[in-house]
Amino acid sequence: MNRETIKEILQNEGILPQSKFGQNFLCDEEIISSIVELCEIGREDRVLEIGPGLGSLTYPLSELTSNLTCVEIDHGLAEYLSDNITNARIINADFIKAKDLGFFDVVVSNIPYYVMTDIMKKLFGEFPKARKMVFMVEDEAIARIDCGPNTKQYGPLAILCSLYGSYTYEFKVPHTAFVPQPRTTSAVISFRREDTADILSPGFVKFLNTCFAMRRKMLKKNLSQMFAADVIDEAFRSVGISENARAEELEPETFSCLYAALKK
Repeated sequence: MNRETIKEILQNEGILPQSKFGQNFLCDEEIISSIVELCEIGREDRVLEIGPGLGSLTYPLSELTSNLTCVEIDHGLAEYLSDNITNARIINADFIKAKDLGFFDVVVSNIPYYVMTDIMKKLFGEFPKARKMVFMVEDEAIARIDCGPNTKQYGPLAILCSLYGSYTYEFKVPHTAFVPQPRTTSAVISFRREDTADILSPGFVKFLNTCFAMRRKMLKKNLSQMFAADVIDEAFRSVGISENARAEELEPETFSCLYAALKK
């Protein structure tokens, strides 16, 4: 889907891009092909696309699998997709609030920048068995994903990304690849599931959010919102964590071990 096609659809359908939904429609066919290829989709794969927009990725994805589900928050765009793409399930909903979507092998999304963290947390928490996830995000936001302990950006998102699996920064996407053009540069990143993802769940996401609720306080203080003091003490001893530790100091794998110890 190129720039001319996007503009024609917008004009014919009377669609105005909604800034409140971060709508910038991908119109570079080479980039579209590259993203679809990164997904490594098989015919029987169950694929989830979040924020399909006008279908730049949806059309080629729907040709690769008969099990494509798209979640689109904008009613007008969801209606347009339903009318024009017959071999995909189109759900008009806010993905953050959506429930019972099913199981997926592959997840792909041109993530609206303003909800990147919330969407990725939900994905890693609720769909940790997916073998591959491919995202387009704001390039500057990579600092919140690709970082380690004792850095300002380190938090639940970075830990979830690390535990889900291997991460690859694929390529940059210039603002000229969209209609309308955003002010920032984007980037395509991918994740491949590894066994460490087994710990991921909605409960684990809640646990991480609690650990970092007050970054300057000791981890034990934050965890007291969820667990009894004696349970925390025993878990810290078994994992070998200092009683004065702060969340920002711990490696992702340590959080995995601590959560498992707390849940015994």
